[in-house]
Amino acid sequence: LDTGDDISIIFYEDRNFQGRSYECMSDCSDMSSYLSRCQSCRVESGCFMVYERPNFMGNQYFMRRGEYADYMSMMGMSSGIRSCRMIPMHRGQFRMRIYERENFGGQMNELMEDCENIMDRYRMSDCLSCNVMDGHWLLYEQPHFRGRMMYLRPGEYRSFREMGMSGMRFMSMRRIMDMC
Repeated sequence: LDTGDDISIIFYEDRNFQGRSYECMSDCSDMSSYLSRCQSCRVESGCFMVYERPNFMGNQYFMRRGEYADYMSMMGMSSGIRSCRMIPMHRGQFRMRIYERENFGGQMNELMEDCENIMDRYRMSDCLSCNVMDGHWLLYEQPHFRGRMMYLRPGEYRSFREMGMSGMRFMSMRRIMDMC
């Protein structure tokens, strides 16, 4: 019985869905045991974050249902995909507290909806830690949901710098609302 809730992404070694493939239906911390490289993918259903390095590190990209025949040139990825994380469906409210400083210090603001620019809306010049209470969020380094991004699921994030995001400032936030 197909409930329509099957979530999967298929990775291919070469561009244009060529070469060996690997289908993934959950998180994968290191794809090197399945594929020597990964240069294209097809999201059959659901949403995923893909990462340039193993263990969900490095630059990351949000992928919704669709075909990505050559995402390396499309997204500027240098080494292809090395790990991925499935984004589960969230029904209900969204709530996150953002903090100006690490360890929940400085100015705090609570978000329940998307924010295009924290400087304009809250007069915050930095967001260095946060607490996600409800929902799944994408943080972007530039206003208006542009630039590099980071995926956050519910939990406490005391230091983006310690998570390997040093030098990045997050200036806009968006809820992950649909299952693509």
